[in-house]
Amino acid sequence: MVFRHPAFFLLLLLLPFVFRGSWRREKLEFAFSSLQLLKDRPATSRMFFFRLLPVLRFVMLVLLIAALARPSNVSSDKEYQTHGVDIVIALDISGSMLAEDFQPENRVFVAKQEAIKFIKGRENDRVGLVVFSQKAFTQCPLTLDYRILVELLSEIRVGMIADGTAIGMGIATAVNRLRDSDAKSKVIILITDGENNAGNIDPVTAAELAKSFGIKIYTIGVGRGGMVPFPIDDPLFGKRYVQANVEVDETTLKRIADITGGLFFRARDPAALSEIYERINKLEKSEVKVKEYRSFNELFPIFLIPALLLLLLDILLRRTLLMKVP
Repeated sequence: MVFRHPAFFLLLLLLPFVFRGSWRREKLEFAFSSLQLLKDRPATSRMFFFRLLPVLRFVMLVLLIAALARPSNVSSDKEYQTHGVDIVIALDISGSMLAEDFQPENRVFVAKQEAIKFIKGRENDRVGLVVFSQKAFTQCPLTLDYRILVELLSEIRVGMIADGTAIGMGIATAVNRLRDSDAKSKVIILITDGENNAGNIDPVTAAELAKSFGIKIYTIGVGRGGMVPFPIDDPLFGKRYVQANVEVDETTLKRIADITGGLFFRARDPAALSEIYERINKLEKSEVKVKEYRSFNELFPIFLIPALLLLLLDILLRRTLLMKVP
């Protein structure tokens, strides 16, 4: 319950003064021409009702003031008008993403975990997933079902596609998912740790294609670079580590971002990657406009009816038991 005109409750402050003056004017005496009329009326009951009368009036006025304040039940309905962001995460799953310079996990594991956090933090935005190695394919089209998207992302593993790093193909596949979008903003988040060495589309050409469709690309180069520990499954000795040199092609990634109006980031550890996702999350915010419709169900009768009954009781008492006879 809400009161639509609560200012009327200020009248309650005046009631003590009103009844103080009224109480003084009332005298505990009755003007009768003869006491014979009162001989059959018990004095104690008459005095009780006489003193009760101001209380009844006080309660009556409180109820009337509450009725004037317009008590109502409120029901509301909201209409959402959303201008969301369409985002495709293009994730490199080439063999080099198994490098374990993101201790205690490898690059692809950390990249997947941070992507999951990013996805769970979105609202009203469609998110899709593209993976690439020697070739590229869509793991999940644009969707608002973040639960399914997270499940599909969790299932990704290195070796699903023949090894290689087809950055241009990854971008082109993501563009294909976004080209018909009518979202306020269209974004590709490209995550890779190497340089383009596969596919028949050059990364810069793919970036120009993205620009023509109004798509912005944020590029993230993961890994420390240089010599990093890399696991090898030896048939004789089992899993062992070797030092491998995996360099990130920062020049190309920066150019891709510049062409499309995006930004290039370098993530050398898990904390840096988490901060990058958070920054992108702040840069790409969806717009949500809400229209709220409210309806009111008037409840003043629950106060007004008791007040009128008390008024009727007041009149009845003054015309019968508490009647003054001139």
